[in-house]
Amino acid sequence: MVKPISQSFNNDEDLARLLGVMPEWLRAFLQQQPPEKLSNLVELVLDYGRAPEARFLDGSRQVYAEHTVSLADIDGITKQLGSFTSDNRTGIPATLHRISGIRNRTGRVIGLTCRVGRAIYGSVQIIHDFVQAGKSMLVLGAPGTGKTTKLREIARLLADEFGKRVVVVDTSNEIAGDSDVPHPAIGSARRLQVREPHEQQRVMIEAVENHMPQVIIVDEIGTAEEAAAARTIAERGVTLIATAHGMTLQNILKNPVLSDLVGGIQSVTLSDEEAKRRQTQKTVLEREKPPTFEVLVELQDIHTLAIYPDVAQAVDRVLKGWPITPEVRQQDPKTGEHISQLPMAAAKPKPINAWPVVQEPMLAKPLPVQGPQLLPDQKPFRIFCSGVSRSFLDRVIERLQLQGSVEVTTSVYKANAILAVKSQLRPGSKLAQLAQTMETPLVAIKSNTLPAIHKGLKEAIAAVPDYTSLLLAIDADPELPVTPASAEEFMALLLEETAGDPVLLADLEAALTEAKQAAENVMREAQVIELQPQAPKIRKLQHELMEQYALVSFSVGDEPNRRLRVLPPVADQV
Repeated sequence: MVKPISQSFNNDEDLARLLGVMPEWLRAFLQQQPPEKLSNLVELVLDYGRAPEARFLDGSRQVYAEHTVSLADIDGITKQLGSFTSDNRTGIPATLHRISGIRNRTGRVIGLTCRVGRAIYGSVQIIHDFVQAGKSMLVLGAPGTGKTTKLREIARLLADEFGKRVVVVDTSNEIAGDSDVPHPAIGSARRLQVREPHEQQRVMIEAVENHMPQVIIVDEIGTAEEAAAARTIAERGVTLIATAHGMTLQNILKNPVLSDLVGGIQSVTLSDEEAKRRQTQKTVLEREKPPTFEVLVELQDIHTLAIYPDVAQAVDRVLKGWPITPEVRQQDPKTGEHISQLPMAAAKPKPINAWPVVQEPMLAKPLPVQGPQLLPDQKPFRIFCSGVSRSFLDRVIERLQLQGSVEVTTSVYKANAILAVKSQLRPGSKLAQLAQTMETPLVAIKSNTLPAIHKGLKEAIAAVPDYTSLLLAIDADPELPVTPASAEEFMALLLEETAGDPVLLADLEAALTEAKQAAENVMREAQVIELQPQAPKIRKLQHELMEQYALVSFSVGDEPNRRLRVLPPVADQV
């Protein structure tokens, strides 16, 4: 019987040890917080010359504005800690806390991120059946959703309740604490420490060869070498439980380094008869090999997760363009019990191996929008833009039929929200400071593209509760199709923006023309194409151009021969 969620392993005492290394003035400030809020503390951020900040599980933060952090404060903390490793991490012995340092150019620590580690009984009760089944499991999720916490509890559950020989490969001592004696959170599981982060794959293999485990647990697989080591472990008949850099199955499939974890992707040429039988083009994408992991779990938040119980089947369906519907489970935050299974809309089937034929320019026909726009007597939603293409934004507004409901303002003081390209927001920029002072929502988009602007506009409107009725218009058109017509416009925009740099412009036009032709060939012939080597600035713009064609591209090779490799468009639909 799994114990209910509780403050097990004396988490309050562990938290007190973290507060004990803090300056007295900061410790007093934190202890003034309500106990229920302090128990949800996620991390403390201390930067020299700035006010310290406490961040909590619900997303809120508390800034101690009456005091700024001095070098003496930081030195006082670091003297009470163990030495920092090469990845600038350390911890407090016999606890699960992780403390990461920020150094200046001379190597002195001038900032600290103190991550609170907790051990919680019952945090994996919701997937108890999958843990008991003894299948290899890959856990994905955003930072703060509890991936490492669940790994600890899985280790304890397998070792103590199911009697398995469990070995934890602990990089940076994050799973079992910063001590030679593993934290009780992992039960009787054994722990192998990793001296340097880049040695993780070696220690993974060492665990199999030297210690005869039935289960190996690893946190954060992020390199091709670690992915290969994971496959080696699985092929030797050892159960592997791990987390990886990614939030969803689609993220892993799109990642050329980690896609091997779920079977990898290969391009296959079919015979004429087989292509006709499948009603596809002759070149299709298929899963290359059996997945390393049998089960995949996506942590949507701390208490909600989506499960793919058969990874091989899920990947096959995605590559064929068939809908997939994971099992979504939710647990009671107090007892940890499985309280509901939530419906998740299946993905719409797409002709994954048939390239779209563009018959008219993008956004030529606005979609019909149903539902209310502005409420009676409500003023238009005003948005201020920085670095965002006005013509692209106008086209998005026109497609969504939001003319009159959304206005672009030239005064940041009149704006309900701010939309900016990420490259425009330098650390400490005036716009970011102004948005914080005025408490105006600020949404940053990664690139100046139509899909990014569409998504950013939705986030900006969603951040202002009074205008949620406008979201009906955007939800009626959740995806903007990308066509070569818009890509040509974007190419012209890139050339216009770089007109002030004659050296860059001389090479850029030829490079973008080559990228445009390559994109069209990739879509037509369904073949992987590599471009000519280019400088980093030009490769970045080529990547942005490929986004307009809905193509996945990544850089390969070493400088000065580093270049783009472009995959067929089906890779963007997985």
